[in-house]
Amino acid sequence: MQQAGVGYDQSHPNPTYGVANPGYMPTAEGAPAMFAPPAADFQGPSAPPASMFDSVPGYEGTVAGGGGFLPPPMPAYPVPQPQPGPQQPNWNIPCINEETAREAFALYASSKCCYSAAPAKDGVITGMEAFNTYRYRLETFTESRSTEWSHEPYNGQPVDAFAQPPPGPWDIPVKSPNFFVDDKQIIKVPYTSSMKSCHACVGMGRKPCKDCAGAGNKVCWVCNGSGYRHGDDRCHHCTGRGRENCNHCHGQGSKQCDTCHGKQQLLVYIKLTVKWTNNSDNYVVEQSSGLQLDNLSKVSGKELFKDSQYMVYPLMGFPDVAVVNAAQRLVNEHQGKFSQTSRILQQRQTIELIPVTKVTYSWKGKSHIYFVYGNEFKVNAENYPATCCCAIM
Repeated sequence: MQQAGVGYDQSHPNPTYGVANPGYMPTAEGAPAMFAPPAADFQGPSAPPASMFDSVPGYEGTVAGGGGFLPPPMPAYPVPQPQPGPQQPNWNIPCINEETAREAFALYASSKCCYSAAPAKDGVITGMEAFNTYRYRLETFTESRSTEWSHEPYNGQPVDAFAQPPPGPWDIPVKSPNFFVDDKQIIKVPYTSSMKSCHACVGMGRKPCKDCAGAGNKVCWVCNGSGYRHGDDRCHHCTGRGRENCNHCHGQGSKQCDTCHGKQQLLVYIKLTVKWTNNSDNYVVEQSSGLQLDNLSKVSGKELFKDSQYMVYPLMGFPDVAVVNAAQRLVNEHQGKFSQTSRILQQRQTIELIPVTKVTYSWKGKSHIYFVYGNEFKVNAENYPATCCCAIM
């Protein structure tokens, strides 16, 4: 049986939506043309109403606009237990030399338009002290799945709803992800697709033009609907009709439906969204140099330790007890937090040693300090002694 609305001739819009009217009657002499009534709000709902959705076994809670995250099923096999990682004997590195500290300071000064190069060039380094610190990072790579009803214009796609029970949300195969890289995949759930009349245009394929309220024409802006200009001079813009074709709908009075693209029918189906997320937390050991920890967030350090497996084991035998405590806390937090709403695929923990050197130097008889930190030899000198004020004209 032919579906309702199929075979609709789009070249002849439904008369209730307004039609092209090429032969306007001239307005009565001296009487202005009537303004079209205000356009009604013809915008349909943003998604099909709930009555359009069929209850699909295993997806009863799915709604338009998102059905929420789906907790993963319990594994049918024993979860592999984490193993202690290897121990690393070298937990420290020496501070940078004086030449490196001076070059980093000179490069820093040259990057500031208001800084004189004199302190970096002529200052005498009087002391260097290492305040190297550790950064512990825990990454938990997870997979989460969510479902929602979706739709698209019907162009002859397969309709398979109720042909057989659809697979469960966590039973649908997906591509193999790259560990620790955020990604997303959207899948049309098999055996959930059905064809429905478009809710936005009620299956007509067109919607009334809001600009002309479906009339196809508007009051002439040149003569304000009178049909005349300067006494008895007939308006050339509207040829005396007082109205002109609507530019938005080209005189049709209606426009193609944006939801179904004029197809009148929609393919309605359940959409599965699979997200892979790298959840990362850092802990940096407080150091007493005076350099704020925020400065260390954008620099790298020397990697001392890396351990990657399905579930990592908290650190053991590390010489800094603050790092050990932070690792145990973050491992417990990640396992408790992410296993409830997603599937943990892999974890990775690393320790970096971030070099921090406090440099004391003398310039013009006064003592000053700056910091060189990270593998990038970034510099922090909050109280640079030779700055000028730049005014933008």
